Amino acid sequence: MRLLFLGDLVGRSGRQAAIDALPRLVDRHGIDFVIVNGENAAAGFGITEEILQDVLDAGADVVTTGNHVWDQRDTLVYIERQDRLLRPLNFPPGAPGRGANLFTARNGARILVMNVMGRVFMDSLDDPFTAVDRVLEATPLGRVADAIVIDMHAEATSEKQAMGHYADGRATLVVGTHTHVPTADHQILPGGTAYMSDAGMCGDYDSVLGMEKDEPISRFLRKIPSGRFTPASGEASVCGVAVEVDEGTGLALAIEPLRIGGRLSQVLPSSWGQG
Repeated sequence: MRLLFLGDLVGRSGRQAAIDALPRLVDRHGIDFVIVNGENAAAGFGITEEILQDVLDAGADVVTTGNHVWDQRDTLVYIERQDRLLRPLNFPPGAPGRGANLFTARNGARILVMNVMGRVFMDSLDDPFTAVDRVLEATPLGRVADAIVIDMHAEATSEKQAMGHYADGRATLVVGTHTHVPTADHQILPGGTAYMSDAGMCGDYDSVLGMEKDEPISRFLRKIPSGRFTPASGEASVCGVAVEVDEGTGLALAIEPLRIGGRLSQVLPSSWGQG
């Protein structure tokens, strides 16, 4: 079984690149299930229902979010009827929507997806480790779920790595989002869980984390905002990670990065060929 995870969609350029690439990737490479982090898809801040539907129609099975989940105020309403949009699991009780859900892949497998947010250098939510534990105990790998994916939306690499090791052997993939830069530490942990500290963004890398460069640079130099952050609009790179899953155990057989389009070096998982 093949899983594909795409990192944070940033603005029109990033989301359109992902929307254009997904049908081809799914069809040519036999991908069974696709997760996309969409929290920066609407002009860099949140995701509208229309954009969400466009991403789902392109081939995503689930869209995760993070600290910008409520930036589009309508999300507070429409998330209740969109069960394929997840917000961080560790929001306090009473938050609209859901942070985890069980889905059916193209091959009929049961895929549990969790979206959780870190607390280091981020708005402090409930304990992400306890939140993950509760779901893993209720929906164990190999018994209730055929594969489990955890999107760890966090700033600190240490917190992401800790979550990877904490869930090792109990999840198929723990992948970091939020920092918008693809890391080179993709690996299978000792217990069989695939891990990558950050999948990178789908966006224009001639930028500062997907934003036009002038305003971020100005704020570093002057410490005074002079305008709004605006997503960069050049050619985007689609970045993510692909995982081959052992259908007997639900653990990872292989993990490889994906980078296509834009400025970054191009990488397709080697087992996919270059089709």
